Amino acid sequence: MSELERRLRAALADTHLETPRAMVSLGMPEMLGRLFDATLLANLRPSAVLLPLIRRGERLSMLLTVRSAKLRSHGGQIAFPGGARDAADVTAVDNALREAQEEVGLDPATVEIIGYLDDYPTLSRFRITPVVGIVDAEPVLAIDADEVAEVFEVPFEILASRRNFVRKILSRDGINVPFFELQWQQHRVWGATAGMLWDLAGRMESA
Repeated sequence: MSELERRLRAALADTHLETPRAMVSLGMPEMLGRLFDATLLANLRPSAVLLPLIRRGERLSMLLTVRSAKLRSHGGQIAFPGGARDAADVTAVDNALREAQEEVGLDPATVEIIGYLDDYPTLSRFRITPVVGIVDAEPVLAIDADEVAEVFEVPFEILASRRNFVRKILSRDGINVPFFELQWQQHRVWGATAGMLWDLAGRMESA
C-alpha cells in the first residue's frame, strides 16, 4: 500500500453514514440561505455518488465520467457515477454502487468502501452523499451511452492537493456563489464534482 493510500484511509477512518449527516463547507455566503435554508435542506432529494479510485500498482487514479450531451440536466459535464436514491436502496452505499454499475458497468463486488465525504447540496435540489471506494483490479467497464459519453482517470496525487484547484464565482439570483474548478488535460472539472474533490483534498492535507 502506498503512502498516499495510507493517508487517504487515515483521512476517512472516522467517517460514517450515521445521521444527522454533516453538510460540506465551501465558504458559502450567508445570503445563500435564500437558496438553502433549513427547511429546504430537509426536503432535498437524497442521492449518492461513488468516488471510485482504481489501484494501479502503487498508484491510485480517480475514475470520472463525461455525462452524455443527450441528458436534460448537466449534459456534457464531468461527474462521478451516481444519481438519485431508489426505493430499493437501503443506504447511500447501495445507491452509489447501483448507479456505478448502471452507468459504467462497475461490479459492486470489486469495490472496497473506505469512507464518506460530507453531503453536498445542489441547486438542482439534490443532497448528494459522496461514497469513496477503491477498486483493486483493472475494472471491466460497460458504458451506458444514454448516460455517459466517456470515462477518464485523473491521478489521485493531482486531486489530493488543493493547490490544483481554482476558486471561482457564479452569480445566480443576485447571489455570488463560490465554486471550484480543476483542469486535467482537456477536461474541465467544476461545480459539485470539483466541490466534493475539494473537500477530499482538504481531508488529505489534514491527514
